[in-house]
Amino acid sequence: TDAEVNTRKKTFTEVQTERSEQAERTVLIKCPPKLNEKKLLQYLSSHGNIESHFFFENRGIHAVIEFSEKNSIASLQDAIGIPSSAEHHVVPFKSRLFTFTLKNPVSQAAEETPVHLSPQSHIPVKELIQKLCDADSISSQMYLLLNEYQLTEENIKLRFLACSLVRDFARAYFPDSTVKPFGSSVNTFGKLGCDVDMFLDFHDIRKHGTKMKKGPFEMEYQMKRLPSERLATQKILSVIGDCLDNFGPGCVGIQKILNARCPLVKFSHQPTGFQCDLSVSNSIAIKSSELLYIYGCLDSRVRALVFSVRCWARIHGLTNSVPGTWITNFSLTMMVMFFLQKRSPPIIPTLDQLKELADEKDKHVIGGYDCSFVSDLSKIKPTKNTETLDVLLGDFFEYFGNFDFRKNSINLRKGREINKPESSPLYIWNPFEQDLNISKNVNQPQLEKFVAMARESAWILQKEDKTQQVINKEPWGLAALLIPFGKSNPSKMKNRMKGLGSETIRSLLDSLKLNNATSLQKAAGK
Repeated sequence: TDAEVNTRKKTFTEVQTERSEQAERTVLIKCPPKLNEKKLLQYLSSHGNIESHFFFENRGIHAVIEFSEKNSIASLQDAIGIPSSAEHHVVPFKSRLFTFTLKNPVSQAAEETPVHLSPQSHIPVKELIQKLCDADSISSQMYLLLNEYQLTEENIKLRFLACSLVRDFARAYFPDSTVKPFGSSVNTFGKLGCDVDMFLDFHDIRKHGTKMKKGPFEMEYQMKRLPSERLATQKILSVIGDCLDNFGPGCVGIQKILNARCPLVKFSHQPTGFQCDLSVSNSIAIKSSELLYIYGCLDSRVRALVFSVRCWARIHGLTNSVPGTWITNFSLTMMVMFFLQKRSPPIIPTLDQLKELADEKDKHVIGGYDCSFVSDLSKIKPTKNTETLDVLLGDFFEYFGNFDFRKNSINLRKGREINKPESSPLYIWNPFEQDLNISKNVNQPQLEKFVAMARESAWILQKEDKTQQVINKEPWGLAALLIPFGKSNPSKMKNRMKGLGSETIRSLLDSLKLNNATSLQKAAGK
């Protein structure tokens, strides 16, 4: 659609700014069970024009209302009372989370109208596989999976609202701070149900630059000094964590993880239903989000391939929601990007090519690392590559099933294999912090399991007789790859394990047994 093309061409920063501003004009209302939508909107409109709204279910029906003007919220807040309750004493923090109940429920309940609820989670894998079997090509299977799993417009609005509500707390201490989402919530690769990574930022740089140059004095604030930036970060997060814990409506399960490489506060935000991770500004993480955003916008095959590969990896226990020696989703996404850079002709440009297109405003050096790349999507030439996703999916598994991981590392700056600088089993260069390996956590058995699964998948796709499988009502194409292997015929699997170390095979088969049980439970529970 035209509207989609227009939103697609905006720069990352424009989209972020627009959505943050939208979130500031938004409130979240827990609605009465017997709801008349028209009456609700009619009442709210008396406080100002409503720009957009939607409903979702999360222990009751909630309405997300975006006003056209920020001051409509103040007008509504003037009309809202403090909860009266004999057995509790409330913390009098006034947020943009409200509960509406009917004054005389009996007469009004008769006027209940069914409301359209926006889904905030994706369908279970079993249902997905059913749907995939009815598609007409692997390519349409992959777009179908993308459509089921990707973040919806409503879900993205809810993510920005969660950040905006946390920002209201941070501003009690730091009036010009902002809280912004990064990572999968904004890089176009997030799936419904993923956590919200948010960071706290104190420097509103735009305001400053020009004003400081005027006048005869060097002027600065008197501020408390601490021996390191890390200590300051820990103190700030600790206090804001306590604040959310003590006063934040609907913020539960606060965990402060202040000794991590990147200190953070984890909490569950019940009103929106998100699990949130709050850290302090990390400019490089934002640059990574923007880079993926650009790749995701350049060609529709990019996201379709990433979503399919990630879903495949999750089902076979190659990735895991808890940290460990598994490949992370970020590493996996970078492997897909690298594969697409290596096609002939390439489907996406290398980071060095994006850097060459950068102009003055795109120049960013962060902590000594050059993070410059073009932000304007229209400056990037579209690819001449016309390969179908059917081909790309098979070739992805083929490529990494036969990749020389012992010798080579994956470098997205250059878009080619480079000799490994050190001996980690899997070495993927951090695109910006050039001396870091983003997959340092991955051990040899996990890498070999990935290789084995990739080979198995390439083999299944090559050997497949689609017509026969459709007649037999068997899963085919992508659907056949989303069922734990070794289920149908374990002996076939063993033949293709030749050339892998015997202890690796043993650990593989053990983890397969484990995984079949756990991944089925997870798939059912997800």
